[in-house]
Amino acid sequence: MLKSKFRSSLSKERFHAIFTTPMKEYSYELLMKVRDYECDLQGIVNNANYQHYLEHTRHEFLLSIGLSFADMSAAGYDFVVSKVTLNYKSPLRSRDEFRSQLYVTREGIKCVFHQEIVRVSDNKVCLKGTVESVCIHEGKLVRSTPYDHILEGHLINK
Repeated sequence: MLKSKFRSSLSKERFHAIFTTPMKEYSYELLMKVRDYECDLQGIVNNANYQHYLEHTRHEFLLSIGLSFADMSAAGYDFVVSKVTLNYKSPLRSRDEFRSQLYVTREGIKCVFHQEIVRVSDNKVCLKGTVESVCIHEGKLVRSTPYDHILEGHLINK
């Protein structure tokens, strides 16, 4: 789906550079581009913006498998971040294209999103991180939800 969406707008060389690099164990990726206002005085992406990239990728992944945060919240299930671990490897700069990719595991009541940001031009890993999330229903942590069957088919067993 992602390939066909961008194929028509990219040259053959750009398409090859973006989509022929193996995704390792990642099950979802999203192509993005750094905007000028996301950079600090040093000309690199401000560290806080990486969390925006990761969050956007998680939301788009969930939408791609039929889960909507808005719908889940309206039903009383709130999925919240409980822990974020980020390892910055190499900076992104204005107009850099990058792939934000993820896979998901389950650890007890936590859903763990393993995420990586890779600069397209040189396939350099810019960030590796994990985002742990839990579900709250009626003010209490819950182990299972009506949405588990959708997510289960997309979990990676590590």
